[in-house]
Amino acid sequence: MFGDLFEEDFSFISNNHCGKGKKSKPRESEPPAPRDFTNLSGIKNQGGTCYLNSLLQTLLFTPEFREALFSLGPEELGTLDDSRKPDAKVRIIPLQLQRLFAQLLLLDQQAASTTDLTESFGWSSHEEMRQHDVQELNRILFSALETSLVGTSGHDLINRLYHGIVVNQIVCKECKNVSERQEDFLDLTVAVKGVAGLEEALWNMYVEEEYFENDNLYRCGACDKLVEASKSAKLRKLPPFLTISLLRFNFDFEKCERYKETSCYTFPIQINLRPFCEQTEMDDSEYMYELFSVIIHKGGCYGGHYHVYIRDVDDLGNWQLQEEEDGLIEEKALRDTENAKETENPLAVLKGILSEGEAKQIPVDQLGQKLLEKKGVSWNKKYRKQYGALRKYLQNHPQIFQLSPDGNKVSLKETHKLLFKLDSHGQNLQSPSQKNDVQWNCEKTPPRPKATSAGCHWFDLNDSKVQPIKEKDIEKQFQGKESAYMLFYRKAQLKRPLEARGNPRYQIPEHLLNEMNAANTELQKKRAECDSANNGIDLHLHLSSCYKFHNGALHPSLSWKESVVDLTIDRRKTLGDLRQAVFQMLESWEGDMVLSMAKPLPAGLHLYQVLDGDELTLDGIGLADGADIFVWNGKEVGGTKVLTGPEHEPVVLNVLRLAEHNEGGKGQHFSEAQHVFSCSTSLGQLHSALAPAGGIILKNGSAADREAKNWEVFCEEDMKETVRSVGLRDGCSVLILDSHDQSFVNVASGNLTAFTYDISWLQVKNFCGAEEEEKHVKITATIETVMADIKMKAIRELQLEEELANESCLRPVSGNGKLLSPVPEDYTVKEAELKMGSLLGLCRGKAPTSTQLFLYFTVGSNQNYSPEMEIVVEETASVRECLNLMLEKCGLSGDNWHLRRLDWCYEAGEALSQENATLKELNVCRGDTLVITEGKLPEKGFLKIPIWLLKPSSHKKHGENAQDQVNGITWKMEALQVSAAAAPPEPTHPGLDLCYAGRIEIAGEASLEDLKMQALTLPCCQEQVVPLPSFLRAWTVDSKRPGKLLRDNKQRLSDYRLGARVEICIEPLQEEENLGPHELLLRVQMGIPGERDYSDSRDLVWDISKECTTWALRQRVASHYCLPVDKIEIAKYFPERFEWLPISSWTQQISKRKRRKKQESLQSAPYHLKDGDIIGVKNLLLDDTKDFSTVRDDIGKEKQRQLALEKRKSRQERVQDPFFPEEKFPMKPRKPEVALSINVGVFR
Repeated sequence: MFGDLFEEDFSFISNNHCGKGKKSKPRESEPPAPRDFTNLSGIKNQGGTCYLNSLLQTLLFTPEFREALFSLGPEELGTLDDSRKPDAKVRIIPLQLQRLFAQLLLLDQQAASTTDLTESFGWSSHEEMRQHDVQELNRILFSALETSLVGTSGHDLINRLYHGIVVNQIVCKECKNVSERQEDFLDLTVAVKGVAGLEEALWNMYVEEEYFENDNLYRCGACDKLVEASKSAKLRKLPPFLTISLLRFNFDFEKCERYKETSCYTFPIQINLRPFCEQTEMDDSEYMYELFSVIIHKGGCYGGHYHVYIRDVDDLGNWQLQEEEDGLIEEKALRDTENAKETENPLAVLKGILSEGEAKQIPVDQLGQKLLEKKGVSWNKKYRKQYGALRKYLQNHPQIFQLSPDGNKVSLKETHKLLFKLDSHGQNLQSPSQKNDVQWNCEKTPPRPKATSAGCHWFDLNDSKVQPIKEKDIEKQFQGKESAYMLFYRKAQLKRPLEARGNPRYQIPEHLLNEMNAANTELQKKRAECDSANNGIDLHLHLSSCYKFHNGALHPSLSWKESVVDLTIDRRKTLGDLRQAVFQMLESWEGDMVLSMAKPLPAGLHLYQVLDGDELTLDGIGLADGADIFVWNGKEVGGTKVLTGPEHEPVVLNVLRLAEHNEGGKGQHFSEAQHVFSCSTSLGQLHSALAPAGGIILKNGSAADREAKNWEVFCEEDMKETVRSVGLRDGCSVLILDSHDQSFVNVASGNLTAFTYDISWLQVKNFCGAEEEEKHVKITATIETVMADIKMKAIRELQLEEELANESCLRPVSGNGKLLSPVPEDYTVKEAELKMGSLLGLCRGKAPTSTQLFLYFTVGSNQNYSPEMEIVVEETASVRECLNLMLEKCGLSGDNWHLRRLDWCYEAGEALSQENATLKELNVCRGDTLVITEGKLPEKGFLKIPIWLLKPSSHKKHGENAQDQVNGITWKMEALQVSAAAAPPEPTHPGLDLCYAGRIEIAGEASLEDLKMQALTLPCCQEQVVPLPSFLRAWTVDSKRPGKLLRDNKQRLSDYRLGARVEICIEPLQEEENLGPHELLLRVQMGIPGERDYSDSRDLVWDISKECTTWALRQRVASHYCLPVDKIEIAKYFPERFEWLPISSWTQQISKRKRRKKQESLQSAPYHLKDGDIIGVKNLLLDDTKDFSTVRDDIGKEKQRQLALEKRKSRQERVQDPFFPEEKFPMKPRKPEVALSINVGVFR
């Protein structure tokens, strides 16, 4: 059902036009695939709309319905262009249905989208994800169409095609008085349980009579007494199209649950309804119906998937099956004997064995033995896999087999025994209904002559896929979990005109024909551009005349843009063609021309291998899109010899030296400078360059982590090692200690012994007395000290009265001297988020408890006229209750007030619109400021979106305390005043901080680019230097971590269907980015050899338009790190489970029959690869360990295990009642069922 959930919705004729994006990569707007050989179009699945797709295809292949809909012109229905006008009455549903049918018939694409149609239904993204019943949809859609077509010439379209009448009659046995009641129907619902097939169900409904006799008598109106009577039903009027719904879903009253009936239920291709009709004197053609559509359901009663078998009445599709295969099948059918046919049909085999026996009943085990003796094959070997156990198979066919009460013996029912004997003598299967010329299709249907006329071909339409099938394939849908669910018949006398045969343009209005022609022209143009773009690569040519070599790398003489020439060339061309193109661009070039691969590094541009072999293709030598090529003479640049290759890569090191000690802060201050060295430079040379006067050098893996235990001293024996061999790379820090600084080093251990000086006290200032009495004291404390103890110590130190302890509280003092919200006394220093050395004020008033909120509030946002007031309320209080308390405190009254949050501009911001919600539910936190605003709540129309900023972490990593960084992220939520200790953060990407930036209000019609621009106005984001919105990456926030990546800056926010509670995080980028729909963004990080840790992650963009397989990903990662494919191992990280799942490189062994099977995509189970996923990489050349886990993962798993044990223990303590059902029978929770509805305007 969820087949096309992640497909891009592409339509060139959609009302919702998408922006054009960056044109340098046309494959971002890659057009849909053209139709396949069947020449029929499928329908995309929006996530759970397979039931809708099946019904729409059935209506499309009902030519009379399709043409009646096309006959309604714009003068009756209106136009879609007028749908946004306020007074226009546009019948959107039939218009969108017309448009969809035109796309399915004429637009050259593999699958059409139903997005515009479902939007006209009023469905949200949640509705498109829910599973619904196709029988229910059939009735609701017809009702919506009837309402939409009121007042037009098509007002009776549904009744004209699908309306029938059933009459119920009761006949008195004494006076022969007939009492009747007439019922209309658009579809017939027939029973499945206990019935062999459709004819038997119709026979029971419209031929069999119910008798009122004995104790169950009928009161006759004419006789005015209780009499014997008979009740029956007949079809009074037959519609041109008969829809039959099969009741496959039933309720088991013993188990109190629903189940799906999967027993055998046959239905004919042709059916004569004369025996079931009230009037039988008309010609046979009036009663003959032909099957043309079968909607099939696969799955159970709580979910599944729909697809449809359809007969192509107008020969619109190209039905092709291999003629050789057909010939072999027919030849084999002639060779096969009747016994061979029976072997394939277990029903016929079992009936044959039971009809031979003299005994009335035989044991079930003996029946299995007789099957083995007669056919030479056991039930388990031949039939169990497809039909289940023998005893269960017999129970599923109660209309044929008679089981004993204990279920151990079985016999064939007498009627079927007689029918089987007649059939074995060459006679046709008959039933009482055959007297009225009805083909009784119980188990076997007489062979139907192969149709040679047009309109006899069948297709299986399964969402986007369309494939031809044979008529006999319908028999496979008689039974099982995948079986027929709705049947559609058409009158056999309905003939199609010759001009409609094979003509999809027949009866389509002119304006739709023009629209489809224009769309097809645009599609062809886009496909041509896409083919060119897919084979074209952009190369960046760096000209040696614009560069100079200094400080170990190449640097442009002017700017990067002026030093680089962009060249687009087909990847199928040779290196010689590339060289010739460069010569033509650089007409003034003299001398030899050498092309070398280049790569921008932090130190500058570095050169690698020379490109040789002019006869090789660019694709063959590995030139990728966006590659950098340096054009030079191969010897020198600007008169300076240039060393090339990976062994001479320049490395940027941060060189730190100790400065004077800072008394008021924490630890030492550094003076920092950057130096560039070749990776082949020895440590001795490094020491001579950085410490010529003597001293020692210490290294650290990251410039941000400067704790003492992370520094390591380089010994004398290390001086022969190179920069690369000791693990120094770009961004690493080295510390230079002169002779007077060496007291910090323990030479024996090689580590720093004293480096930081932690402050272990808090300042408390007295605000309880007069101003002249104000003084402050230092209170010794740790992060685990409780605030109540600090308060008592402060009272004693300040020599205040002990009674003040019950009437005072501690309040942090901000940098500008403002008293912040009081700290709950049961909090620790860590939970209160206080830093050591902070200043607290001892103030009068009780401190709030942990369940209370201390809030500031003002009347109006102008604080010059309204002073800021304070209030303490329960966090479970509603917004209305909180507002009333505030109004009472400031002496106001009335209902014409509402609350708003104070935004970053100190103005009234977001309104608290849910007045019945609690403050806790709305994330109102301790210390928040609310504004009492006059007037009622504002109208809807804007999205209020919380914005987060995703940026590189500034916290320690390699030597960190794993307990502190177990989840790999720090949540900075000072803006929300949420304690990190109160709610542990969810796991996300290590090395990234998610900081709350603020909240914005923006119109739903605004674009993603507008959202990024407005987010940059928030104070937290103004520090970021972002030249254009394309330098920002936008994500949704799911479970406190980046979720879905939002592409296309020009797309409207309403098109993303974000929902009311969406949160967005933005990530600043170093370069411009405009990802296409087939480009996957991954975070890759290389494992550090010898350590259970990883280096900083890097962004990796992977084009998955061709394939998304294990081998393709390994190639992309290996190319990114310039390593051989067979020398790396990769794994995906699941942060919520603290687990790594290796993406294996072994080749799956498959049989010859499945040799051509497509490799599994990494976007499916078990990897479910998506944007933002973390990929760990192991370099087998340096690290042969296959363990991807880290210390953080071990601690995280242990925490999860302890939490699970605690939950299990609390559950066991809670369950004391022995009749507690939830614990004895754990049931998987199911989603609540929601009624299906379609919103229609009023047109009366």
